[in-house]
Amino acid sequence: IVHGTTITILNAARKFCGAGNSLAGITFVTSGLGGMSGAQAKAAVIAGAACIVSEVNPHAAEKRHSQGWLSEIADSTDDAIDRMLEAKANGEAKSIGHIGNIVELLERMVERDVKIDLLSDQTSLHNPWQGGYYPVNLTFEESKTMMSSDPENFRLQVQESLRRHASAVNSLVERGAYFWDYGNAFLLEASRAGADVMNSDETGFRYPSYVEDIMGPMCFDYGFGPFRWVCTSGDSKDLEKTDNIALNVLKQMAADSPKEIQQQLLDNITWIEQAGENKMVVGSQARILYADTEGRKAIAKAFNDAIESGEISAPVVLGRDHHDVAGTDSPYRETANISDGSMFTADMAVHNFVGDSFRGATWVSLHNGGGVGWGEVINGGFGLLIDGSKESERKLLSMLDWDVNNGITRRAWARNDGAIFAIKRAMDSNPKLKVTLPNLTTDNIIDSVYGGDE
Repeated sequence: IVHGTTITILNAARKFCGAGNSLAGITFVTSGLGGMSGAQAKAAVIAGAACIVSEVNPHAAEKRHSQGWLSEIADSTDDAIDRMLEAKANGEAKSIGHIGNIVELLERMVERDVKIDLLSDQTSLHNPWQGGYYPVNLTFEESKTMMSSDPENFRLQVQESLRRHASAVNSLVERGAYFWDYGNAFLLEASRAGADVMNSDETGFRYPSYVEDIMGPMCFDYGFGPFRWVCTSGDSKDLEKTDNIALNVLKQMAADSPKEIQQQLLDNITWIEQAGENKMVVGSQARILYADTEGRKAIAKAFNDAIESGEISAPVVLGRDHHDVAGTDSPYRETANISDGSMFTADMAVHNFVGDSFRGATWVSLHNGGGVGWGEVINGGFGLLIDGSKESERKLLSMLDWDVNNGITRRAWARNDGAIFAIKRAMDSNPKLKVTLPNLTTDNIIDSVYGGDE
């Protein structure tokens, strides 16, 4: 989650703020310091930004601060803003915790005419009535009481806050901020509350999701997503060895890679070089790296060879996060930039689930929910244990190829330029892979067929 969030913030600043590889002097404002959203504070500092993260639950903010993921906690709303502006002026990477409601923070920024660069939200709005979002007019404790004692009034209070939240976002965007929806159903629930978040013809939201604008076209379409491995020995020395192996593979790939994926590879090299000092391990000796098809296969094969030789002391389990190129069908998040109509189907996750099992996965899963709420997403996952054997090599080369290219194919059929490039490259490297490429045309030709014009 931290790696993906870091890439999102970096690429948002590159695309919309003209930033380079460091976000010194770039401001980022968001909300949420919980289980997944807490990654934002750590990611902002890794990227080099000056960041405020609002969190209504004091315990969650204090936990992230004691963990070292949140640089400091402000004394008040104005203090949080002042600290961010000072960090921006000094080019300092800092995450500032604001214990309070995000609406209060954004409205105060509007009052003070504070201009920010990047703006998002990670409140859990896939669960708005059961603690995923708290009304600005109530304290944290008052909200918990009303949630159970007067749920209908709580719902109305949440919707009023959403309308104010959206209004503040609109004002900050008018002053130069770039806002993206984090796939957490903010725009969806705000629209249901009657907030001003629809585009001019009411056919969609006025702001894109981060997959539509950032992660989809810059990572997923090219096959880059969160490849995961876990050292079953539980030994940090084995994890360090896998980091070094992955780093060597990435450097070899970057040396002769096409320009279309140079930046992605360089970001991965930076990430894995800094992985140890960023102290990301909090349990299992595990790592995530945003690798593409060839990268996943090459890294996994190198791990398998190292297990066979004894360099790595025990088997390694390969996997990935569901927030990936192909493992999840979620029209408000992972498949948001597949705009041919198929974003609302669940066939990609099911194909991965079934195809991975045929190709040697140790276990597979198919499940609903996860991040955007029940009924809004289907996930297909896998785990593959490699033990240094030739059989493991056969399985990893076959299964990882399918697991990623299945998603690239779907994205290519949606006529996404990066995916068309990636699937052509995949077919060049694997003669057994045959994918029908889409026919490209222009909107006016299609319109002429249905409109009767010549």
